[in-house]
Amino acid sequence: MQLPFVLSIPHCGTRIPPDVRACIALSEDDIAESVDFGTQEIFGALPALRIIASRWNRLVADLNRNPGQRDAKGVVALTDYSGLSVFHSGCEPTQAEIEERVARYHTPYHTQLTELIQPDDFLGLIDCHSLNGTGPADAPDHGRKRSDVILSNFGDSLGRQRSAQEPLTCLAGLLQMAAAAFEDQGFSVALNNPYRGGYIVNHYGAMLRAGGRFAIQIEMNQDLYITRPSVVPHPQQLAETTRRVAEALAAWAEQLAGGPTAGP
Repeated sequence: MQLPFVLSIPHCGTRIPPDVRACIALSEDDIAESVDFGTQEIFGALPALRIIASRWNRLVADLNRNPGQRDAKGVVALTDYSGLSVFHSGCEPTQAEIEERVARYHTPYHTQLTELIQPDDFLGLIDCHSLNGTGPADAPDHGRKRSDVILSNFGDSLGRQRSAQEPLTCLAGLLQMAAAAFEDQGFSVALNNPYRGGYIVNHYGAMLRAGGRFAIQIEMNQDLYITRPSVVPHPQQLAETTRRVAEALAAWAEQLAGGPTAGP
């Protein structure tokens, strides 16, 4: 069946312009760790209504950050999730250079994504990611094992709203339905832990909620299809993970077609 979703895959890109690469202090292996391994293969293969995927590495410009964010994990990151400095000393981008990167790499992706969610023929936006099986040094869950699937709607561990100032990007009941569908496929699932959802779901979530739709973030545990220290996915494990994800999303879509689920 065709899945009634728009899929965004913002961290699958591997390309880095030569002038940017010359300023990056990270090794090729460290740069590779910035890629959401498996997301292009898994989510890009799904029969979704529309899919958008980045070509550029997130170290060039992070598409899941507010374009105005200028801290160490901002739209142009200064440190990676292992705590390493991204740039050679004295080669950090200036504010003007960051603005140029936003205009060249960040804005076009979001312009296209905005166009993809204009029609009313889909139920929701899914922002697709993957993460290390154990929290790295600069992650909020440093050193802890992670669930197979993390679903986020900017809520709490049950998908509920935490405060009036933190609106959900998807109703709690709908997120819980999604979690159950993934659990039926044998995945362990966590809600909003360790991540509650980044810029993409929060930026587009309010607009979609106003139209009766939703935005969620999904993180796939790379241990499902990668054995460290390798960063090359096992083809058979990747194919099996893709099949199970497709089954889970199809089951969730069938439930959604039955009507909205109540919840805060």
